[in-house]
Amino acid sequence: MSGAFLLSCLLFAAISRRQRGPYMDEAFHVPQAQAYCHGRFLQWDPMITTLPGLYLVSVGVVKPTAWLFGWTGSVVCSAGMLRFINLLFSAGNFYLLYLLLFKIHQKNKAVSGFQRILSTLTLATFPTLYFFTFLYYTDPGSVFFTLFAYLMCLYGNHKTSALLGFCGFMFRQTNIVWTVFCAGNVVAERLNEAWKTELQKKKDEKISSRKGSFADLIRIFQFLIEYLISPKNLVTLTALTWPYIVLVTVFLVFVFINGGIVVGDRSSHEACLHFPQLFYFLSFTVFFSFPHLLTPTKIRKFLLSLRKHPVQYSLIAVISLFLIWKFTYVHKYLLADNRHYTFYVWRKVFQRHELVKYVLVPVYIFAGWSFTDTLKSKSVFWILMYFVCLLAVTVPQKLLEFRYFILPFLIYRLNVPFPSLYRQLLELAFYVVVNAVTFYLFLNRTFQWPNSDEIQRFMW
Repeated sequence: MSGAFLLSCLLFAAISRRQRGPYMDEAFHVPQAQAYCHGRFLQWDPMITTLPGLYLVSVGVVKPTAWLFGWTGSVVCSAGMLRFINLLFSAGNFYLLYLLLFKIHQKNKAVSGFQRILSTLTLATFPTLYFFTFLYYTDPGSVFFTLFAYLMCLYGNHKTSALLGFCGFMFRQTNIVWTVFCAGNVVAERLNEAWKTELQKKKDEKISSRKGSFADLIRIFQFLIEYLISPKNLVTLTALTWPYIVLVTVFLVFVFINGGIVVGDRSSHEACLHFPQLFYFLSFTVFFSFPHLLTPTKIRKFLLSLRKHPVQYSLIAVISLFLIWKFTYVHKYLLADNRHYTFYVWRKVFQRHELVKYVLVPVYIFAGWSFTDTLKSKSVFWILMYFVCLLAVTVPQKLLEFRYFILPFLIYRLNVPFPSLYRQLLELAFYVVVNAVTFYLFLNRTFQWPNSDEIQRFMW
């Protein structure tokens, strides 16, 4: 962790020298944090859409540090000082990822300490997250509090988990979904225990809580409904998850009072049913987890599954085509801002021809199958709960933005079985290359817009 932090500090120094002033969304975040630094807590930039968690934490760290070291003047709450807060969050994320990997895979005795550290280093340098470590964005802090809440949930400290979930919510409102995910972990565990008891009673070994035929899934859903309509079971689950229920209630009150989930500028952040976001997320996951998901063995298994269940896959393909046809939205930012990689993905891939988005359906189906196949070690109730949260956090977003995929990707990647050492090393090498290219483009391939003198840089 110390080594990773030192390397990050060297990279941080290089970036801060090249880009001293606020860049992109920092133009809103930095002045807002500086207003808080000067005690102007009632001042608010209406263009900011998130709650003030980042600014409150920043002031809580920077002001005591400045007092301790005797710093005064413009250095206090400067853009560089505020960005350094995210470097601290990054170190915290490194440690949390290690603890989560240890906790989730503690029963797997075959995993060495070196493999855990290697996986931790890989996830801590996950390109989309790692890039925003060096800018004053909400992402590192949002990930920190969400991962911390998840860790406390796994250890059974649900009141602490809910409190940390509130901190995550203060960084980004959509993090309330991961509070529901923590509560869902508790519920899924209880459901799995009850389902195993049900199987033992019936002595029916043909049904599995992990995988099975369509008929097995129907029986599982019937069991789920019967379990959840029982008042006794509901009381038990409420007693176990009440801290999360309190937080979700606070969230609902906030939405009612605020008139929506977004604070500030709502015109560019309208909720909609953008179902293809799920397909984009699955493609994004296959890209960043290709050593695990895009293997010859996986492809052979998928083709075999395709041959065995042609009707089911045909139905999935038809539904996917319909969702793409009726629910594809293109945000104005995606078409207008050529500083983001998503602009080029959309222009080079999706805008080549009207039919491209439909032609990609087989890719999406493979991505979805491969994604689900790697989670087969989890119970069916956990998988169901995770997919509900995944839909809730991706589908309502109109804008295709890779930052929205960070948390669902990390939680997925934490829960898949440990790959071989070779695949881990390949994944880490890939992340290092992607990061190197990203930072090279950001620092050295600058450009200017025709009507502006400002230097523009490429970024996620």
